[in-house]
Amino acid sequence: MRWLLTGLLTLCAGAATAQLAAPCDWQARADAVVEPWEDYSATFSNGAVRVALLDTIEPAAAAFYLLILHPPYDEVGGRTCTVVGLDDGLGYAGMIFEELTADYDPARGLIFQIPAIIYLPEQSFQNSTLLTITVNQATGDVSVTQELGNE
Repeated sequence: MRWLLTGLLTLCAGAATAQLAAPCDWQARADAVVEPWEDYSATFSNGAVRVALLDTIEPAAAAFYLLILHPPYDEVGGRTCTVVGLDDGLGYAGMIFEELTADYDPARGLIFQIPAIIYLPEQSFQNSTLLTITVNQATGDVSVTQELGNE
């Protein structure tokens, strides 16, 4: 029985470790930006990078995403648009925007950290996580890692 329980916990944790940084799609609608906008968006790098919290409402257990507008700029001056979520079509159950932090590493780029909550009802899995998002403004590359909490 112990082996079965360990296997199930490993399977659930493995499924929950996915994270996604992808070009903006259906999640990046203006009506999905959490209001009031001034409380749930922030700029960095002298205004070149904007981060905003998105709530797509559905799926209710995974509706929160992070929108990042960042260099490089396209030929008409538009920024690159990236959305961070848990997986394709799934966001997080919650993101604590008030605890968003930013740091800069010249070798890596702009580094954000934000606490989030993962909820996967099909697997009866809920856990806190700390997302680390690195934005390389020179290349436009965005990478995401997460560290699960100890629940």
